[in-house]
Amino acid sequence: MTAALCQVALRSVTVARMYPVGLPQYTYPPRRHPWEIGLLVVVILFTVLLYVGAIFGIISFLADPEHVQLNIIILALAATPLTLFIGRGILYGQQRVNGVKMSPTQFPEGYAMVVEAAQRFGLHEIPDAYVVLGNGQINAFASGHGFRRFVVVYSDLFEIGGDARDPEALAFIIGHEVGHIAAGHASYWRQFAQTAMNFVPFLGTSLSRSMEYTADNHGYSMRPTGIQGAIGVMAAGKYLLKRVEFDTLANRATLETGFFVWLVNMLSGHPVHTWRAAALRNRQQAGSLFFRPKLLPPTPIPPVPPVLPPAPPPIPHGYMPLQQGYTYDNPPPRY
Repeated sequence: MTAALCQVALRSVTVARMYPVGLPQYTYPPRRHPWEIGLLVVVILFTVLLYVGAIFGIISFLADPEHVQLNIIILALAATPLTLFIGRGILYGQQRVNGVKMSPTQFPEGYAMVVEAAQRFGLHEIPDAYVVLGNGQINAFASGHGFRRFVVVYSDLFEIGGDARDPEALAFIIGHEVGHIAAGHASYWRQFAQTAMNFVPFLGTSLSRSMEYTADNHGYSMRPTGIQGAIGVMAAGKYLLKRVEFDTLANRATLETGFFVWLVNMLSGHPVHTWRAAALRNRQQAGSLFFRPKLLPPTPIPPVPPVLPPAPPPIPHGYMPLQQGYTYDNPPPRY
């Protein structure tokens, strides 16, 4: 009897580790950048016009099939939905076969951050998360394929999660990437609707910056104490992040002026570091998209929301222990 109870308890702990629950969702979800939806609507209108033009192009093609240049444009637009689908599938497949998947036993600290972010932001499923070889690059991104969503963190960026550096910064970055998923940025239809982003000067990059500010709001909501380390690693790398003076960098957002400063920001798909630091330091207004921000006093950093211990879910009916030699990361084959 005692052995049976111990086996049931062990199974409950194992299931709870694989599927942790119990983190409360935020009462007020992180706010979206106020320009994002408006810019998205404009981009969608341009995309619609693009495809309306393609339809008329097809009609012209039927009337004049020898117009080679027009044929190439029509074929490229017609192939966009399929190309996007295949590209997303290949990207997901690359992570599945080459990346190291986070789990309760493989990079558990990163996996716990992904679970926390997913549950805080109200996601119904925990996205897959992978660590891939960075080769010196500091990067992370979120994407999806079909109904699946995933987060990828380059190894050089993931290294900052060690105790010797700044785990809070890694939590902010993972919250930022899961925030992209929570905000719908990884949706196939969202990305398809943004086809015209790259055809209209400044419009696509402005929408992209607004989406990054939205994701920053998610990262800030999850781990506000990680903003200084996150900006530090993006600006100076994983070894020098502790030596970056965050307030000095944020103050330069109002001091660095001129046409080319404005142009660099307008051409960038991500907020420039100085403007981004200013937006994360001052939470009284949204991040600046078009013009340099005003110098405002920093907003006090709120405490990190408490993380409740995960409650074990009920053992499913007909549950059987794993066969000898297999683990949850290496399950027996299904036939």
